Amino acid sequence: MKAKIAAIWDYLHSSFWFLPSLMALFAAALALGMVAVDGSGKVRGVDFLYNGDVEGARSLLSAIANSTLSIAGVTFSTTIVALTFASGQFGPRLLRNFIRDRGNQFVLGVFLCTSVYSVLVLRSVRGGEKNAFVPHLSVTVAIALSISCVGALIYFIHHISHGIQVTHIIANVGNEFDEAVKRLFPGEIGRDLQERSGANASRAAEDVPNFDLDSHPIAAQSGGYVQNVDGEGLMKLAVKHDCVLHLPHRPGAMLIEGDALAQVWPAARFDAAMEKAVNAAFSMGVQRTNMQDALFPINQLTEIAVRALSPSTNDPFTAMTCLDRQGRALALLAQREMPSGLRYDDRGHLRIVAQALSFDEMADAAFDPIRQYASSNAGVSAHILDTLARVAPHLSRDDDRATLRRHADKTLQAAHSSLSVDFEIRTVEEHHAAALFALRV
Repeated sequence: MKAKIAAIWDYLHSSFWFLPSLMALFAAALALGMVAVDGSGKVRGVDFLYNGDVEGARSLLSAIANSTLSIAGVTFSTTIVALTFASGQFGPRLLRNFIRDRGNQFVLGVFLCTSVYSVLVLRSVRGGEKNAFVPHLSVTVAIALSISCVGALIYFIHHISHGIQVTHIIANVGNEFDEAVKRLFPGEIGRDLQERSGANASRAAEDVPNFDLDSHPIAAQSGGYVQNVDGEGLMKLAVKHDCVLHLPHRPGAMLIEGDALAQVWPAARFDAAMEKAVNAAFSMGVQRTNMQDALFPINQLTEIAVRALSPSTNDPFTAMTCLDRQGRALALLAQREMPSGLRYDDRGHLRIVAQALSFDEMADAAFDPIRQYASSNAGVSAHILDTLARVAPHLSRDDDRATLRRHADKTLQAAHSSLSVDFEIRTVEEHHAAALFALRV
């Protein structure tokens, strides 16, 4: 259930309508409240309040409502243009980053909020000699909201022009990468191998049962990308049924309905209630997210870099900027303890066998596609080696050094195969030597 709730919250957080809708509801409540205060007669005689007549109030509120609604339409149209540009230039997977931008949502909400407020206040204005009613405080608030719309429009023009710049887009994705590293490494489902109290770590391999001999698969009841997994719920389920759950798929994997979502060992522990509970612990969606999928922001940065290196774009500096952000995140990851795929309960009993993400896989996702497209570009190849050298001082594990050494050698080999100019080859060789010195493998 937690996975479903987290997925719903992420959907609302990433939607373009949620925040403006909340602001419109707040505006409706504010309008009713202000009209009620005006009706009580407690604010009469205040100098700064609107002091016009009925017709003036109607004209003013009508003008504010119409103009702000029109500007909201222009704002929405401008945002759609920016989304179209971003999709064509940087890839469709980055649309989610633009849609979930709080600045765009807030600006649209301010205009809708002002329009809704003005319409609801307008309906309370009454003419006539005996029953005339002008909500002076409410109209004053409408004027203040209209002035705030001017500031919101100025902010929107700056924000949208700044937001479509490639450096800003890369920085946003890179920040999501950094946050994913901090949030997911080390990630826990119960207790991992290094945190078991009183357990013998040396027998970890012996703890893992042979799932091929005595286990029962749990089929996925729906297909899509795995967005979120309720680890705590699965741990409680495994403890309750005294079994071991094998999770063959990580968040970000694409599943077809009927695929094995998990395996239960021993098979005798399987029942219909467990199947339903395991499916409830997985949240599926039509796209990948970075909630628990640390590879997703890497793939986004890689996509920007690969598109920049295409012959139609030919923008190696954008690819270099992507490499800088990936190097920063990998340096942060190198200082984190990589989680074990074995998850234990409080008593030290193995309960879950998950697919842990390794530094090696993260580095492969970051460098392999870019190297393949940059093999004929000496500048980008040299920048890959420079990035490896910058990450090197942050490494603490020999396996991580060996991984980056492998990428350095691949980059040099690709340059030898694709470059034909001697001084370009020598340049890559010099950067390769500097990277190996930094790695000291």
